Amino acid sequence: MAASPTSPVPAFTPQALEILRARYLLRDRKGEVVEEPAGCLWRVAQALAAVETRWGRVPEGRAEAFYALLAELKFLPNSPTLMNAGKPAGQLSACFVLPIGDSLEEIFDAVKYAAVIHGTGGGTGFAFSRLRPSEDPLGTGGRASGPVSFMRVFNAATGAVNQGGVRRGANMGVLRVDHPDVLEFVKVKRDPAELTHFNVSVAITDAFMQALDAGTDYALRHPRTQEVLGRASAGEVWGEILHSAWSTGDPGLIFIDRINALHPTPDEGQIESTNPCGELPLLPYESCNLGSIDVGKHVADGAVDWEALAHSVRLGVRMLDDVIEANHFPLPEIAHITTRNRKIGLGVMGWADLLVELGIPYASQRALDLADELMRFVLEHARQASAELAEARGAFPAWPGSRWEREGHPPLRNATVTTIAPTGTISILAGCSSGIEPLYALSYVRRTLDGTRELSFVHPALETLARRHGFWSEDLPQRVANAGGSLAGFPGVAPEVAALLATAHEIDPSWHVRHQAAFQAHVENAVSKTVNLPRSATPADVGEIYRLAYRLGCKGITVYRDGSREGQVLRTVPADPPESGGPACPECSDPFGEQA
Repeated sequence: MAASPTSPVPAFTPQALEILRARYLLRDRKGEVVEEPAGCLWRVAQALAAVETRWGRVPEGRAEAFYALLAELKFLPNSPTLMNAGKPAGQLSACFVLPIGDSLEEIFDAVKYAAVIHGTGGGTGFAFSRLRPSEDPLGTGGRASGPVSFMRVFNAATGAVNQGGVRRGANMGVLRVDHPDVLEFVKVKRDPAELTHFNVSVAITDAFMQALDAGTDYALRHPRTQEVLGRASAGEVWGEILHSAWSTGDPGLIFIDRINALHPTPDEGQIESTNPCGELPLLPYESCNLGSIDVGKHVADGAVDWEALAHSVRLGVRMLDDVIEANHFPLPEIAHITTRNRKIGLGVMGWADLLVELGIPYASQRALDLADELMRFVLEHARQASAELAEARGAFPAWPGSRWEREGHPPLRNATVTTIAPTGTISILAGCSSGIEPLYALSYVRRTLDGTRELSFVHPALETLARRHGFWSEDLPQRVANAGGSLAGFPGVAPEVAALLATAHEIDPSWHVRHQAAFQAHVENAVSKTVNLPRSATPADVGEIYRLAYRLGCKGITVYRDGSREGQVLRTVPADPPESGGPACPECSDPFGEQA
């Protein structure tokens, strides 16, 4: 492999360098690191540029352009691409959905396929909605054990696969709200020992929400025959969902009818599930490649640098389309549907940093207006880039009959182009805030999944604004840490500064949802967002958030009540782990287990 360029040199933080050395840089057979951080990025840039020979001569400087975007930390692809690009059997996708049919053969095929995917560093989503309910008569004279029993099989298999020592396997388990076993599914994770490798979400239908609003019951149907097996009170089922989410963060909701109404390639089948963090509704066997732009690094003269952002978007789309070509898919079925639709998921991270840089509080209409403007811009330029690639390389094969063709769009290379991922690890590598989340804390600790190490962080804006407004002292970071990571109540801090640096738990949960909805309006896939709730929140508060997400057009919603899950990844200092907030998906936010 050729030597990496000498410029630009990536400005990785000490925390990022530790993570790179632990999990990303190439090692020899003795396990010794044999790659420099810049070399990692050059390896990725070369591997992606090299596949462009399939459409003729690679333009001079293509690999260098890819490398520059990566090295400036303005854009990073998902972790499997950083880890595996340029390797002989590199699997580069983060997210997969596998189907589960209603037979033992189909169920255990899915277990096998999931193990293969987890071994390559991918996460998997499943819909268990096709499985017959518990106690349903079997042809053998026995009785079915139901979806939850088989979820335990998948969970055990996931725990046995180490992902090559790189990442812990993560799953999403989905069950339709009209499945007869929905209450067992909703309650299962109240036991912290259950389904430890799963996030779970209920697939909520419009009919259920209508019954909920009307205060009536709704039909529970046999998955195979659609025969009505009984009826349930929408209010009672809703109450159990809220109690479980309040207790543990699970289940989240996915609004399955909305997802399929906006599905870009309905002729290819119906969507039943999402990836582990919920930002990718995918068809059975489909995978997706993600990458995120650090919008906080696209500022000039106190405003968004739209020209630079357009460059990053267009080059990012090209890189993600190249990822599909460079990918070594783990199953032929995955290769088939992925290359038919060629979905990519370009998103943003560093959103909270951008708002701080521009002097805009997260909890403000100005922030929502900018979110709308910025994501509209990203989508427009991403589609333009995909259309240009279609001219040069051809439209995605499922284009005929697609939603985009019916709506009169020019041919596109990719069925989807935008996603908002949680960016757990890659945001640390980029040195920015994660996804579209508010600042978690101005000083906090991030713990590794194995519990052996903790990484401390202090947000740079704390010193910048403290010096600018005259309340800086050398011990301020420690005092802020001792106060739980927030400036709330600090003497001498102007209200406008405290509002600008407000952390996740200081921001009313409704603002979290409104940000998610503002971005979702211009995101073709979905948005990963955790709505942080205070420890004092009630199940009724969870219900208000879930209903607001439905009303505002979100495709799904997840909450996390402070301290409701032991061993949470993020914590402020010096509070004990159960006392502080964290994301509902540990795998998507831990620096050694990030799934996106």
